[in-house]
Amino acid sequence: MELDLTPKTAEVLFEGDGGGYYTWWSSKVPLLAKTNVGAGRLVLQPQGFALPHYADISKVGYVLEGNDGVAGMALRNTREEVVVKLKKGDVIPVPIGSVSWWFNDGDSDLVIIFLGETSKALIPGEITYFFLTGLQGVIGGFSNELTSKIYGLDKDGVEKLIKSQSGVLIIKLDKTQPLPKPQTEITKKLVYNIDVADPENVVENAGLIKTLTEQEFPFIGDVGLSVIRVKLEPGAIKAPSYPINPTVRLIYIARGSGKIEIVDFSGKSALNTQVEAGHLLVVPQFFVVAQIAGEEGMESFSIVITTNPLFEELGGRTSIWSALSPSVQQASLNVDSEFQSLFISKIKETTNLIPPTT
Repeated sequence: MELDLTPKTAEVLFEGDGGGYYTWWSSKVPLLAKTNVGAGRLVLQPQGFALPHYADISKVGYVLEGNDGVAGMALRNTREEVVVKLKKGDVIPVPIGSVSWWFNDGDSDLVIIFLGETSKALIPGEITYFFLTGLQGVIGGFSNELTSKIYGLDKDGVEKLIKSQSGVLIIKLDKTQPLPKPQTEITKKLVYNIDVADPENVVENAGLIKTLTEQEFPFIGDVGLSVIRVKLEPGAIKAPSYPINPTVRLIYIARGSGKIEIVDFSGKSALNTQVEAGHLLVVPQFFVVAQIAGEEGMESFSIVITTNPLFEELGGRTSIWSALSPSVQQASLNVDSEFQSLFISKIKETTNLIPPTT
């Protein structure tokens, strides 16, 4: 089984005055469809407004840039609009079918990466959006006669309803256009800033790891995903690990650059390549992954398709090697007891985050 794990950058789906949306097509990245994951990147310029829409998948958004974002959402089976504030480092889950809109109320670009699970999607490996308004709005697809009866409008009213908004996907609002203000208490419940959260693993001069699950952030349970942020200092290494539960990993390089190495079930290298900000990688279930930061460091943001992510480490004092008896280690590695003792002593001196060697 040969899989193409080469990292890919997003391609333009739409660009306009208010911003753009960029996606990874499953036709260009077949592994997305094979593993039922998908991704997209939203860029809103100042006053950029993403028209109300819903998607065919559950996903999480991660704010890469910007501190003055606003998002409105009508959660499934509710008649209430909730409005939240977004800033760099925020994670916001978006359950499947929920109608949402997004707005940049700042003076610099608002950039959000969306990662999600696509097993129920119209096109496996892709996110399909349905817009309520605009040139691609679903209302405009119905006959004028039906629309007139549904909304009780005459001919002129129907024309105004379906044709007044001539924009597509993303528009730019006038600064005088009022929009709802973010609700502080709702924001606390529906948004989680992973960049400032306490990590479960931090090593000086090496980096940190933060895993976000529904235990700490209940709302993320609504999308059935968990999130992992890895921040590596320049030259640091995240030792190889693999998931215990059968889950795909979708990794986005958020900042910096470095190298990713992946090993498959045959013990062969499936990928050994340089990566940089904007690259997306799909890691099949049980494959082993290591990350090495470049001169500027590297940060990755990833999802796993489970609410209870469990990983086994191959390096560091918590390594699975420590669970095996010395005699099994000797036999498995075909080494003498002296080397086995050296090997284990070295493992016990390190962690799964390794500072650069001098």
